[in-house]
Amino acid sequence: MGEKLCDPLEWAEAPVLHDLEAVHARIPQRYEMGLLHGILHEDIEQRLVIGFHQSSESDFWVRGHVPGRPLMPGVVMVEAAAQLCAYSTGQFVEMEEGRIFGFGGLDNTRFRGQVLPGQKMLLAARVARLRRRTALFTTQAFVEGKLVYEGDILGVSI
Repeated sequence: MGEKLCDPLEWAEAPVLHDLEAVHARIPQRYEMGLLHGILHEDIEQRLVIGFHQSSESDFWVRGHVPGRPLMPGVVMVEAAAQLCAYSTGQFVEMEEGRIFGFGGLDNTRFRGQVLPGQKMLLAARVARLRRRTALFTTQAFVEGKLVYEGDILGVSI
């Protein structure tokens, strides 16, 4: 594990800086696939964005991903982090009309804990490399102050 992108306990009770409406203004995911629920912090100089996903008993994965012991699938953790990356890209790159930043790849990924229904997952993303049509992010997710996921996400203009 690399160093933490943020102190997750510092942001556990932080007020929402940008709500779901602001998230929807920047990224197209909606309904069951809208996994980024808000933004808590943006530091343009540090190229760091912190957001969150609030899971619930009614999430689409709860019923079928380990019945009797529901666990958020790792791919859902990754998608939530990727949505944070797509959101934050708007701070650094002006997108061409009709284009969005999509998922291009995943490296150095580890799942280190569980996310259960009802838990708030704190997400952090830092730009590691930025070009006009691609961006590489270091991402992490935390629950109750503990690291549950980390990985490098490649975003591409599509």
